[in-house]
Amino acid sequence: MRYAEVHNWLRIVQGWLLPPRCVQCGGTGRPPALDLCRYCEEDLVANLTACRGCATPLPVGGDERCGGCLRSARTFDAAFAPYLYEYPMDRLIQRFKYQGELAVGRVLGELLASAVAARGCELPQVLVPVPLARAKQRMRGFNQALELARPLGRALSLPVRMDLCARSRATADQATLGARARRRNLRGAFVAVASEAAQRIALVDDVLTTGSTCEELARVLKRAGAERVDVWVVARASPRRRGFH
Repeated sequence: MRYAEVHNWLRIVQGWLLPPRCVQCGGTGRPPALDLCRYCEEDLVANLTACRGCATPLPVGGDERCGGCLRSARTFDAAFAPYLYEYPMDRLIQRFKYQGELAVGRVLGELLASAVAARGCELPQVLVPVPLARAKQRMRGFNQALELARPLGRALSLPVRMDLCARSRATADQATLGARARRRNLRGAFVAVASEAAQRIALVDDVLTTGSTCEELARVLKRAGAERVDVWVVARASPRRRGFH
């Protein structure tokens, strides 16, 4: 029996013994064991029509790629973000990321896994959480990308690798910078650690804004031997909105 099948059975048993509780409203979660009720899940704004290159929301019936990706290809190959960074998803991510509510992070990782499976995304060989600067991780107490990747990896039977790349230096807070400054800020901020990268990688993080962080990581990983690098995040920030990565 495959690991994912065993994991699903364990979740069903867990749902019987410990009924899921919604992290948003406190009501009964969705069986078998998702700690988010059906009504709160329906409130999340889905990113239904998005650019395949960077997950930017697009008008219905338009091109499959946004103008930016048509003008200049990204260093990563594709991006998938099933939700928009709007209420209530923005509040859930902030509670997870800044208030340390890891149970919320587990729910977000499980939602991402369900969306990846429903979309039929081509599975990579490994999941690579976006590395966090050491000082920021010490202050926060955890890496939010790793906490998302763990339930994602369990659900999809994919290994999570933290040894392929690392932050080589601290950087200024991306939220305070414009798109061009973000790219300069991240230049040389990552380094490949393993002697040989996996051929197909999916980078995992919470929010995608300009994509500068993931572009720099994809560049480093491809130089180390990766053939394809995709980006999987929970939410895509609207172009009219700034903040986060």
